[in-house]
Amino acid sequence: MASSGGYGDASQKVDYVFKVVLIGDSAVGKSQILSRFARNEFSLDSKATIGVEFQTRTMVIQHKSVKAQIWDTAGQERYRAVTSAYYRGAVGAMLVYDITKRQTFDHIPRWLDELRAHADKNIVIILIGNKTDLEDQRAVPTEDAKEFAEKEGLFFLETSALEATNVEEAFVTVLTEIFNIVNKKNLVAGDDQANGNPASLSGKKIVIPGPAQVIPEKNRMCCRS
Repeated sequence: MASSGGYGDASQKVDYVFKVVLIGDSAVGKSQILSRFARNEFSLDSKATIGVEFQTRTMVIQHKSVKAQIWDTAGQERYRAVTSAYYRGAVGAMLVYDITKRQTFDHIPRWLDELRAHADKNIVIILIGNKTDLEDQRAVPTEDAKEFAEKEGLFFLETSALEATNVEEAFVTVLTEIFNIVNKKNLVAGDDQANGNPASLSGKKIVIPGPAQVIPEKNRMCCRS
């Protein structure tokens, strides 16, 4: 169970720091999703992201303080060289498309290939169909996205950054999955130490940037509607 740690509480003790990246075409609403999650804000006058920027928010998951470090990158082609380095150390990713623009969904396999080429192959990924507030302009059926997510072993949710629909749920899904995996690794490490074997994970505090945590295949093959 996750609960909000507020927006920008710098004094809060942090047990974990998880790096999550937002990727997808330009103008699909990545920055608005980040703004809604990190500061509970939405700007109708949002400008295109230049290069890379990130924001943080601290939440409580199973009585532990987790700082989400969310990285937002420009979707334009001229910034693609920036993104390869920015995947490094990510333990979660949000793959975003615009439900009103079919092309942004058709580009998702390319973004997924790029992600898997540069990030840990077992990174926790959620597919997000944004702008459900424009339902009357929908060009991507929900079933198409669900089918793709199931095939690729991704979580899936449709969101509206404008109406704050499912934005919190999307981040909580990714962060809770990462948290559970890290906790399982801690239990394994504890058992190994008790049996006189070297620990498979040193300490309980995961600080990003750093190598992504390995996620067992069985934990990736699940989807959320």
